Amino acid sequence: MSYELNRKLAAPRQPLPTTQSIDPVTADIIRGAFETVCFESATYLGRAASSPIINQSNERNAAIVDAHGRLAMGAVGTPHLTFVNQMETRWGLMNQERYDWGPGDVFLANDPDHGGGHLPDYCVYGPVYDAAGELICIQTLQAHQGDTGGKDPGGFSLDATDVFTEGVIYPCLKLVHRGELRRDVFDTVVRNNRFATFAGDIAAMIGGVQHAVKMLDGLIGKWGSGVIKAAINQSIEHTEKRVREEVSKWPDGVHEATVFIDHDTAGTKDIKVHVTCTIAGDQLTVDLTGTDDRAELVGVWNTFANTRSYVMCQVVASMDPTIVKNEGYFNAVEIVVPEGCIAQPPPNKPAALGSFHPACEITEAVCIALSGVAPGRAQPQLYKIGMPNMVVGFGDDGMMWMDQGVDCRSMDVSAVQGLDGWGSCPSALGSLILSEAEDAESRFPILNISREMTTDGGGAGRWRGAPGSLNVKQVLKPTSAMAWMVSADHPLRGMCGGDDAIPYTNHFELGSPGERRIVHTAQDLLPSGAVIAYQHGGGGGFGPARHRDAEAVKEDVLDEYVSVEAARTKYGVVLTGRLDDYSLGVDHAATAALRAEMAAIAQ
Repeated sequence: MSYELNRKLAAPRQPLPTTQSIDPVTADIIRGAFETVCFESATYLGRAASSPIINQSNERNAAIVDAHGRLAMGAVGTPHLTFVNQMETRWGLMNQERYDWGPGDVFLANDPDHGGGHLPDYCVYGPVYDAAGELICIQTLQAHQGDTGGKDPGGFSLDATDVFTEGVIYPCLKLVHRGELRRDVFDTVVRNNRFATFAGDIAAMIGGVQHAVKMLDGLIGKWGSGVIKAAINQSIEHTEKRVREEVSKWPDGVHEATVFIDHDTAGTKDIKVHVTCTIAGDQLTVDLTGTDDRAELVGVWNTFANTRSYVMCQVVASMDPTIVKNEGYFNAVEIVVPEGCIAQPPPNKPAALGSFHPACEITEAVCIALSGVAPGRAQPQLYKIGMPNMVVGFGDDGMMWMDQGVDCRSMDVSAVQGLDGWGSCPSALGSLILSEAEDAESRFPILNISREMTTDGGGAGRWRGAPGSLNVKQVLKPTSAMAWMVSADHPLRGMCGGDDAIPYTNHFELGSPGERRIVHTAQDLLPSGAVIAYQHGGGGGFGPARHRDAEAVKEDVLDEYVSVEAARTKYGVVLTGRLDDYSLGVDHAATAALRAEMAAIAQ
């Protein structure tokens, strides 16, 4: 557990050895087959798991890593999970003899200091061998688990000063040996988790990996291991070539951005993330030098592997979406992360909350820095939520339950050039489908009172950010509630002259004598009947608001995305008529005059 280990895990890997040549069509057929394998593996998990965060929200992803530890393919899932899989797997690859790897084995890893993200992101993987016993690739499945067996339910400890506070750590644990479940190990892992659903979740992960391994066995048997290795090499080389071609289209230059987190969980203000993106020919370098490195910070430590992943999520979003997402990106892009800063902490730092912040600020800073060279794809791939409002209680049977706050909402969906922000969650969450509020009510003693979009809740711009939502929830039994509130002082930034989104706010015991606004952190016991109101921030706008089509602003007002007042003050649009009878119209002459005044002031 050291910076030296991080350097080894991140070091470039050589192509797989093979004497086979391959044509582009065959290579692409095999690449497509790999994509299908990943899709089936992730779908298997989504359908078989017990927890709504997996079987509804789909917070999981499958990936194939080759025998050298290179990312060969990822499924359409949660992108930041795709780009961290190979780092965790590399630790196992470096210790194959120590852990007695063989056909039919399945392993578990979640160690932040051995290539992992935060503890709740469990990675289950299985090696794939050819008939001669040569390791060809590894099938991986990663998913967010509801608990980690640490001090606090869910693994999110607001006051954690080391990773051991957050839960049980697995660098590389064998769950299945040569096809047989190690029941003692499985039972131990399950026992170190608070939730009855966990056994089903981890069993589903094992099954999803085994299903995919069988499919990969069939592909190797059909094409031969030499052709499969050649196809992997070709796909990675092609991606690197495509990425370098994209970068070479951008003008050479240095682009910097600084983004702040409101505070850490101890109250220290304005935690800084700084990014410098340098373009020189076909080489892109993303350098986090200048990012906060104060040793006394609490709760804002992102793992090295996670930092690389969140940087890459934004880089990928800035380029042609048809480029295959694999190790070629990492070969083409240099990522510099100073040792000891919050983006590459010393060993044993807590990491659970780091996947929210500074991870999101890292992504946001990369987006801002690249917005000048790739404005057409400048949409932040993040979620500025501090952490969900998790409420925890006990059933009559003594078993703990947790509503993780991942049900329906709208937040952080920014506009991009040519397109208003749309949907209910940011692009970074990929195929994440927010859980049904009705399902949460059937599982937990809570009542979802409202999930309403907030008028003027998105950043104004030529293209408008999607509004955030006000989520109002009532607990029907005494429950514990946790919250870490950020993105109030530093909400989601608009792009290229667009306005920022509205800030986040949060109230406990709304409408009662005990009503209070959560401005920092909370770990409170709520009485039966207490109401929580969580205002999620919307998306940032893109481009100056006064350039938005006036008729589009009128339609926004009719849809209640924008108020009549904001139409005038933010967009410079003068409306006639009334909203209540849908008789609104645009006074184009007055609008032109007002926008001319606004332009003069802006200069």
